Amino acid sequence: MIDKETIEKIKPGVKVRVYEKNGIFSGMVLARKHGTEPGATFTVRTKLADVGVEKIYPIYSPNIKKIEILSVPRRRVRRAKLYFLRKLSDKKIRRKLGV
Repeated sequence: MIDKETIEKIKPGVKVRVYEKNGIFSGMVLARKHGTEPGATFTVRTKLADVGVEKIYPIYSPNIKKIEILSVPRRRVRRAKLYFLRKLSDKKIRRKLGV
């Protein structure tokens, strides 16, 4: 279970490492949906072997052991959903978000 402080810090543009029961997945949060209600989710995207991989996690999932916040963007992110990052290269993402 995730503590409330960490839930509040999960926002689009933040790099996170999600510790699941069966492994670890780290990447950038693209979206957060449905606030703090029971069906709330967040989407994490990363590249594995030059292929973009996204996972959608329920916030209150019992399969998540811990979430570690790796970095917060230097600039304020001006979008609620960062789906446009799917088309950009890693270098352009870093330039846009100031990561």
